[in-house]
Amino acid sequence: MSQLKEPMSQIDEQEVFPYSQHQSTTLSPITSASSSGSTALSSQHALHPRTILENFVNSFKPFNYDDLPPVYLDHFRKLDERQNQGDVEYTSSLQDDNANLQQDKQGAHLHPAHPDFDYSTFSQLEKDAIITSMNPLSKSLRTRHLTWISLGASIGSGLFITTGSSLAHAGPLGLLLVWMFIGSFTFTTMASLSELATAFPVSGAFVTFPTLFINKSVGFAIAWNYALQWLVTMPLQLVAAALSIRFWNDHLHPAIFVTIFYVVIVLVNLFGVKGYGEIESFLSLLKVVAVIGFNICGIVIVAGGVPGQPYIGGANWHRPQGGLFNEHSPFKNMCFIISNASFAFAGIELFALGAVESATPKTSINKSRKQIFYRIIVFYLVSIVMIGFLVPYKNPDLKGSTDSTDGLVDTNTSPFVIAIKLANINVLPSIMNAVVIITVISVGNASVYASTRVLNAIGALEQGPKFLNFVDRKGRPMGCLLIQFGCGLLAYLVCIPGSSTTLSIFEWLLSLSGLSALFTYLVINISQLRFHAALSHRARVARDELLYVSPNWVSWYGIITIVVTLVLQFWAALWPPGGGVDVVSFFQIYLGGIVLAASYVVHKVYEYWYNGVPLTKLWLSVNEINVDMGRRQVDLEAVKQEIAEQRNILQSKPWWFKVYNFFC
Repeated sequence: MSQLKEPMSQIDEQEVFPYSQHQSTTLSPITSASSSGSTALSSQHALHPRTILENFVNSFKPFNYDDLPPVYLDHFRKLDERQNQGDVEYTSSLQDDNANLQQDKQGAHLHPAHPDFDYSTFSQLEKDAIITSMNPLSKSLRTRHLTWISLGASIGSGLFITTGSSLAHAGPLGLLLVWMFIGSFTFTTMASLSELATAFPVSGAFVTFPTLFINKSVGFAIAWNYALQWLVTMPLQLVAAALSIRFWNDHLHPAIFVTIFYVVIVLVNLFGVKGYGEIESFLSLLKVVAVIGFNICGIVIVAGGVPGQPYIGGANWHRPQGGLFNEHSPFKNMCFIISNASFAFAGIELFALGAVESATPKTSINKSRKQIFYRIIVFYLVSIVMIGFLVPYKNPDLKGSTDSTDGLVDTNTSPFVIAIKLANINVLPSIMNAVVIITVISVGNASVYASTRVLNAIGALEQGPKFLNFVDRKGRPMGCLLIQFGCGLLAYLVCIPGSSTTLSIFEWLLSLSGLSALFTYLVINISQLRFHAALSHRARVARDELLYVSPNWVSWYGIITIVVTLVLQFWAALWPPGGGVDVVSFFQIYLGGIVLAASYVVHKVYEYWYNGVPLTKLWLSVNEINVDMGRRQVDLEAVKQEIAEQRNILQSKPWWFKVYNFFC
């Protein structure tokens, strides 16, 4: 083993990815006097209103790809071909790569993101891997940004509002068991996603991986289904925030607040990804404090610590006041709320979506992955247990969320708000309602980030219109932002007389991408297994060359449990609790699956008609999967040495430390 010239920790922090970073521009040195004078003049000029306006307008111009350095890529393709043939041992240190780059000039053209880059010598899969890994999106996100973005998107109306509907259907213990089950495979799936996102920080992340490791048709269907989910989420959250104002004043027209919240979200996202990251971090912090505060307050209420209120204890878990499960068809009612639980957990995966815009993707992703366990435990399961103690599932205030679409947005059916009302604590109900408003605005803000990054990846992969790949000079996917802002105007459907009509429209719009999170998690696990299969075919061991490795059993657990979940949801949707076959209920929950299947079939026919891909070809073969294109380039010899050292240290530790290291 060769000696390292610098500590691996330094290499990790630099996140060596020399072929995708933008070339920095430096000025030649001048005298200090002239430098000071020119700096003062330039500062005054920069603060001039006309200059500010010009800079603002110029920022929307197309990204200047000529500023990006040229890249030599042919040696990667040739190296992978030799590895497939077994002619050479896999070695890819930075020194060897740089030497090959200087010798191999045939691939020297422009930066791969440049529209004029010549991809004629590369296969379509190689092109997809290269162009998504070298996206010109602004790389301004830090570790804390990714952590808070993922946290903020997953603590939203799914937790604060739709848990009311779920509690009414399944009862407190039924609700807890469903959330635990969904949370278990969510956690394992995020482990698989972390491995892929650490090795391949490509734009689109989990919607790009199916294209690289399964086939393009699966990638096409998943990407559009996932994008549609978030495109509809923004206007829905705007409506939810506007209608929540009715808690204080039901005379003001909700369109007023839709406009206010819409403008706020648009401005935040026009500041660029760094501005978005800062705002979302702040909003997410408020939500975390609110959830922790609610749980502490809930303990006091349950213990009878509120003056004038009786001791509650476990009374709401027993009949006749409540019960552990719904008295009527308890198991079917539990299956019926699977879609609600999936909706609540959706957004946790966004930490991987930001990998391509992170300055340190390995560090950011690894930290975000480990914190997912605590989010599931503290922010979901503890909160679910607490509302089960505080609110009986038979509470009539929950019936609005059971019998109508109000459960999507109406804070009056939120078990968090109901619990505070029942305790008769002054001011706190208003505070909790304000928290819910902040929550839904935050989710609406995150939906802009999620949809635009997925749409940009769709454009890069040539699975949609070319303008989706448009990036302005600030590194913003402006074409995608305009689409999302246009979809946000759907929030003005709230002007239609009768809120139930508006909510019914949104429920059907959401059904187009219903269960999107489950299908996305399914293909993440399959992608990880296909990647490992391709590595094994080349006689390469994942543990010896990846900075983070998720065990194969984790992906198999995710696949099996998600398939079982989809089957149970199908049964409960077609034969809902308390009645016979209900076609409307089925399509409201499972229409997304039909749309997904139709998208897959249409793209398969397109691939057959225009590219000659056989309709019977369901998988990329292990030979076709390129395990190196799009990879984050690091010194693998240094990585192997660090992995071996960490493994030896971990083996000497007690079992409890190994468990702690896995989760923390």
